[in-house]
Amino acid sequence: MSTAMLRETKGGVSLAVRAQPGAKKTAISGIYGEGTAAQLKIAVHAPPLEGRANAALIAFLAELFDLPRHSVELVSGELSRSKVFLLRGVTLAQAEALLAKAAKL
Repeated sequence: MSTAMLRETKGGVSLAVRAQPGAKKTAISGIYGEGTAAQLKIAVHAPPLEGRANAALIAFLAELFDLPRHSVELVSGELSRSKVFLLRGVTLAQAEALLAKAAKL
């Protein structure tokens, strides 16, 4: 699995995500891009209206990484499909292990 989408930061780990709103269910659907531009592709059930898809992504990532919702922050890409989230309280090694287990990529 490519771990370029995960980067260690001062506050935790940043995760690059490519959102696909309006899907049948919220789930990891693969990797978007290659190399340093790789993003975790997540299908999101919520529509991209009034921040619903972003809220659904935050809830999904909080559950995936076993974090409280306030520890998952949308850093960039509020109105874009390409987003970056900050996961507070997680190390890079923990994030990689949890993501590998969840994604089975």
